[in-house]
Amino acid sequence: MSAGTDKERLLKALEEDREFRYAVMGLLGFSEVLERIVRVEELLARLEERYQRLEERFAKLEERHQQLEERMLRVEERLEALTRSVQALAAKVIAVGHRYGLATEEALRSAISYLVEDLLHGYRVTRWATYDREGLVFGHPSVIEVDVLVRDGVHVLVEYKSLADRADVAELYRIGALYEKEAGVKPRLLLVAAGYRRRAGELARRLGVEIRGEPVD
Repeated sequence: MSAGTDKERLLKALEEDREFRYAVMGLLGFSEVLERIVRVEELLARLEERYQRLEERFAKLEERHQQLEERMLRVEERLEALTRSVQALAAKVIAVGHRYGLATEEALRSAISYLVEDLLHGYRVTRWATYDREGLVFGHPSVIEVDVLVRDGVHVLVEYKSLADRADVAELYRIGALYEKEAGVKPRLLLVAAGYRRRAGELARRLGVEIRGEPVD
């Protein structure tokens, strides 16, 4: 029998006999290759499924991020409205204080507290008090008090001054550090004053403290 005839018979058997074809493939190591291909295809299918789930989660995160941005924008707008009203109120309170000898900063704080509750209905307004054992704020152990506005996880510490200077800005900054340490939340810092020294405004910008009022020098 010639080699050509044997070759033709072998090719015909490979074409017509599946079991023989698979047996030959097994001998040649093709079955292992096929199994690996199948495993790779299964892995790719799982990866594609996981990728799809990640895309869905990312889309939800983008949606939540947009919602948070919109809520923060509303918070900013309402705070702007608050501070404009505060400035007008502060001027009146200070004028009355000078005329009648009132404790202007306490009067200002009380008046603004009512204004905040009326203007920012969604905010929870509280008076936060703690004992600063380490003397972080004043350099010695002391009781620290500050007004806190809370809404949607945003905490705003507010201090009121008739005339704010650098020391008032630095004090509020240290109170913010103490609040973050004890409450576990980094707060926004807002200093409201009828007037403030320009050097106080410069320090506030460097420390990230919002200061509202009129510069006086």
